[in-house]
Amino acid sequence: MSSSTTVRTARRRTLRIAAVALAAAAGLSLTACSGSDAAGAKSAGRTDMGMAAAESGGASSSPGAQGSDAKASPDAKADAKADAKPDAKPDAKAGAAGKQSGSAHATGGGKAASPVRTQRLADGISKAEIYKLGDQRYRAKIVARGSVLATLETKEGDAGLDANDMFITLTLDGQVHSWMGGGHQGPGTFELAGGWTAKVTKIGELRYRAQILGHDGVAATLETNQHDVGVDANGVYIVLSNGGVISAHK
Repeated sequence: MSSSTTVRTARRRTLRIAAVALAAAAGLSLTACSGSDAAGAKSAGRTDMGMAAAESGGASSSPGAQGSDAKASPDAKADAKADAKPDAKPDAKAGAAGKQSGSAHATGGGKAASPVRTQRLADGISKAEIYKLGDQRYRAKIVARGSVLATLETKEGDAGLDANDMFITLTLDGQVHSWMGGGHQGPGTFELAGGWTAKVTKIGELRYRAQILGHDGVAATLETNQHDVGVDANGVYIVLSNGGVISAHK
């Protein structure tokens, strides 16, 4: 082999080695760049995801976010307890008391008025419970053994009752008078206590009229209309029943 051929072969091998070295260097550079870019991309991806999660957590209404808000810090819990029901309970109790108070006033208003007095009657068993209804307005309940037997009420005049031969009058000023017996069965003319004369006439079924006569003529007239009537004739108390029985007591 000649010397020129040997030189050419050596040059070619040198060029090949240099090319391989350059290729290897380029590969290493590409690998390094690729790894760096991948790491950066991964890092950036994680950062962006973290920011997105944070932003989502701040604005989210998901159960997880709500649970985090519900499980607040101890200070927040203390503030919530302080702002909660202890202040509301007294108001609720006051409202209930007001309702109870209101209910109590309504009940008191609805109850029947108490009698101004109670009076024993002539039979020794019955009593009269007298109630004032207004100016010259009274009511008397005749009670025996816990039962109300009858009720008298003044309406523009005195009231009277024949309770099985016990006669009762209730006057416009709330006075009750009672006596036993002394009745006269009408129609007819009868002498009464106190110098009065009664002329009793029948004017219908359960309807009688009695003219109370004095020295100066007719002093008063009583007339039944399916209920007994009574009058105070100058301190003489007179009852006319719807059955025509008249009685007087001084």
